[in-house]
Amino acid sequence: MKFHQRIALPCLAIALAAAATAAQARVARITIDKVDALSDGSGYEVLRGRAFGTLDPAAAGNALITDIEFAPRNAQGQVEYVTTFSLHKPVDMAKASGVLWYELVNRAGPLRTFDSMASSGHVTLMNGWQGDIAPTAANYTVQVPVARNADGSPITGMVLARLADVPAGSASRPLAMLANAIPYDAASLDTSQARLVTKRSEKRSGESAGIEVVPASDWAFADCGSTPFPGKPHPRMICLRNGFDPKLLYEVAYRAKDPLVLGIGLAAIRDLASFFRYEARDSAGTANPVAGAMKWALGHGTSQSGNALKTFLLQGFNQDEAGRIVFDGANPHIAGRLTAVNVRFGLPSGSGTLYEPGGEGVLWWTPYRDAARGRTMASLLDRCRASKTCPKIFETFGSTEFNARLMTVALTGTDGKADLPLPADVRRYYFPGTTHGGDDIGGFDHASGALAACVLARNPVPEKEQMAALAHALVQWVTRGVEPPPSSYPRLADHQLAANNARAMGWPAIANAPGPDGMAVGLMQYDYGADLNANEFRGVLSQWPPAIRQTIPSLMPKLDADGNETAGLPAVQHQAPLGTYTGWNVTKAGFFQGQPCGGGLAGGYIPFSKTRAERVAANDPRLSLEERYGTQQGYLCVVRKAADREVARRLLLPNDAQKLLEQAGAASVLPATAPNPEAAAVVARLCG
Repeated sequence: MKFHQRIALPCLAIALAAAATAAQARVARITIDKVDALSDGSGYEVLRGRAFGTLDPAAAGNALITDIEFAPRNAQGQVEYVTTFSLHKPVDMAKASGVLWYELVNRAGPLRTFDSMASSGHVTLMNGWQGDIAPTAANYTVQVPVARNADGSPITGMVLARLADVPAGSASRPLAMLANAIPYDAASLDTSQARLVTKRSEKRSGESAGIEVVPASDWAFADCGSTPFPGKPHPRMICLRNGFDPKLLYEVAYRAKDPLVLGIGLAAIRDLASFFRYEARDSAGTANPVAGAMKWALGHGTSQSGNALKTFLLQGFNQDEAGRIVFDGANPHIAGRLTAVNVRFGLPSGSGTLYEPGGEGVLWWTPYRDAARGRTMASLLDRCRASKTCPKIFETFGSTEFNARLMTVALTGTDGKADLPLPADVRRYYFPGTTHGGDDIGGFDHASGALAACVLARNPVPEKEQMAALAHALVQWVTRGVEPPPSSYPRLADHQLAANNARAMGWPAIANAPGPDGMAVGLMQYDYGADLNANEFRGVLSQWPPAIRQTIPSLMPKLDADGNETAGLPAVQHQAPLGTYTGWNVTKAGFFQGQPCGGGLAGGYIPFSKTRAERVAANDPRLSLEERYGTQQGYLCVVRKAADREVARRLLLPNDAQKLLEQAGAASVLPATAPNPEAAAVVARLCG
């Protein structure tokens, strides 16, 4: 049997032997496999290719890569990797701006939060950093070696798989941490050496009930899709004698083998960005296609890849092997955690569900002593401060990141007693009332917003227009020293944060609507064993499932009478609300019914009544659309004034402001004619 990612890289050593030296780790060779001229009139082309890299495992910047000492080496004593990349560049490089915008891909796929950088003349670079994902023609991955003991024997260690909402009648299932497949083989197919339990219920806090151990004779590491139990042996699947019960959660702790040296992915980001920024050609003599044109580099990551960008900075990868700064600017977006990429048997595609690592390391930008977890004083920027390679930083996030992404401790530390100060080179921008990353559709037509898995409708508030303006501001800060808009986010000092319950937050009593109580996920202090460097989040996770030593509760932003948040930088849609916009939602059915929906990443929307009569009939304390805006004209006046304010504050680009006005004009929010004198008076006040 063959299974993905048992990578030996047998040909790479031959290809690089003449190019690499033992003295310096670097991109030894690039190959451009495809060049496509874009037909959109931008004058850009896309180069797709591969970069062949080498790492000196003893170098200071590489020695902290977990298990690199167990990776195979070539004849020059180097560890090798191959990463795929794309470079979006002007065909005529004389038109380039000098900015290299590096986009960290999310789970191997590009995930942009704003439009193409082509209109500004920027060069955009993407490359693979996850070694656990199978390569395809469209994605971006890195091939990294398997770590083995010095005698060639497999390295083994415990991992945990969790399966929930398994469809009835399923014969077998891939081993996964809920949605994310585990990329490692079981070291033994003997189920007596593993432990499978089922749970009747489980809260996000870790409290479980109805736990039963499944006898080793009643399940197998096997695929039973075409062969009855015990099925065809398979090191990445399990099969049950009596089939799966969709009402249960299945949790199996087992020993895996052959960990991938995934931390090399962070070095691949560093080395490729540094190569295209600084080098004229590779070691084999191939020219850098943007050589001499890149004056600055900025890194951006979203959600999981934003977590990876924070991990990159924490672990010192913003200094390249020649001691140079890699990124002058960095924007981790909607990223409240770290990524499990530099740990043994890591799962970088994790999304922060129960027992997933990611909150163990330092999560704050300024030095802080985490006394609650018994840690020493540290910050995300300690290593780059020491090497004088810290970038200017924008941290951007929305409401969901308070609910499910540990942003409370990033703002207030683990004791929650006071706001942690931001360093002079860090800005923080908060988007109130948004789902994870904001809504992709945006606009002002909220009629079709159902979410099949959630109780509340889809939250329609976007972040993309604000992110486009802030991307421009970050570039201006880095390249011209233009002071960006001031930080804006909820602060304890301003009484803008509260406990996660309706009374403390100021949640209105909306009939037939769930409340926010218990929707926020706290920071769990897991015990993964003594072999993990917790502050730097690297090493070995040896205890599965981990014990939960304590849970540090999340604070939540306070609300107005409509249930909408008041702090931060609201989108135009939030300033002209059509309802209540939440960063949380509730699971409608299944094993996790009543708990945070979408793993805590789904926001919600509760529309306002259209008229006063409808509001009174529904016993809704929130003013109706008619009472707020009078007519469509009144609503458009509110939208126009909000858009003008945001343009003046440099938080909305003029072109995006015009698009928003057009979208609002096309939406049918209210009738054009006032139905009564009260509505006419509202219009006169709003448009005056």
